[in-house]
Amino acid sequence: MTKIYRVGVAGLVHDHIWGELQHWQSLPNAEVVAVGDVNAPLRERAQGEFGIARAYPSWQEMLKWEDLDIVQVAMENNAGAEIVEACASKGIHVISEKPMAATLAQANRMAKAAAEAKTLLLINWPTAWSAAIQEWEQRLLTDDIGEINSIKFRSAHNGPKEIGCSPYFTEWLYDAEKNGAGALMDYCGYGANMNARFLGLPTSVTGLRGTLVKDYPIPDDNAIILMRYPHAFGIAEASWTQTVPYAESANPIAYGTGGSLAVVGDKVHWQRPGQPVEIVTPASTASPRRNGPEYLLHCLETNSPVVGLCSPEVSRVTQEILEAGLRAADTGQTQTLPL
Repeated sequence: MTKIYRVGVAGLVHDHIWGELQHWQSLPNAEVVAVGDVNAPLRERAQGEFGIARAYPSWQEMLKWEDLDIVQVAMENNAGAEIVEACASKGIHVISEKPMAATLAQANRMAKAAAEAKTLLLINWPTAWSAAIQEWEQRLLTDDIGEINSIKFRSAHNGPKEIGCSPYFTEWLYDAEKNGAGALMDYCGYGANMNARFLGLPTSVTGLRGTLVKDYPIPDDNAIILMRYPHAFGIAEASWTQTVPYAESANPIAYGTGGSLAVVGDKVHWQRPGQPVEIVTPASTASPRRNGPEYLLHCLETNSPVVGLCSPEVSRVTQEILEAGLRAADTGQTQTLPL
């Protein structure tokens, strides 16, 4: 008989949760049985739209009364460590929206708790489920461009409030303690995550951040993190003030000793010395790598670790890069890693 995994949702204040609930609902071997959040309107929406049987005024109450296999975390970045520790103590696996935490110390607590309890921890980076980025990733891993010497990625939009994020989401995105920073934590993470995946921990990091455009209180609305590796540079850019589509068509892009690989829209452009650009149309994403919930269940069913962009190991290195970039931006001093 197929096991049906019982899923609880810890928090609803991360706007990604509504898409993730759709993913959970599509899986035949999972059932979202409960949700815990302090906001009654969000609890009512979750129950009304997704038929979740029970709702609690906090994730703590949910864990107290529910027998769960998995918890989906959709809360402030600084809440993850306490939730993962509580879940690990009960043998509950966790999938949490990116980034891993608000601080490196919190990320370390999460990684330690899951490792000691032998529970799975998946940090849900949406880029991991893109067909083009999956093609780009596999080609980098098979040395299609030789030794990598540069990876660059820019994440940008016109700001959470301006693009229609809910007040529940912006309330904590604009709070330095809950988020960890502003655009730097929200959006430099994607580029840092890609560099961590392929190049590991940098030897040094520098960073810039500032409020360049917004006229309301905000930790920062633009940021750049530069990573130095023994034989490579990494660049992560973030903006909450970009009002137009991307001017640069290649994003992300990696350069190596044997060429370059770039994602351009939904295609991958592969260029090698002396040859024309080869434009690759990726295959559609396929099970079990179409979304985070599906992949987590695959790992549980096959007794496999979470690997790649969403693994706790890569996400923890990502958090160290983010923290080093934040420190560098605030002190004006390049940070030597490990911190």
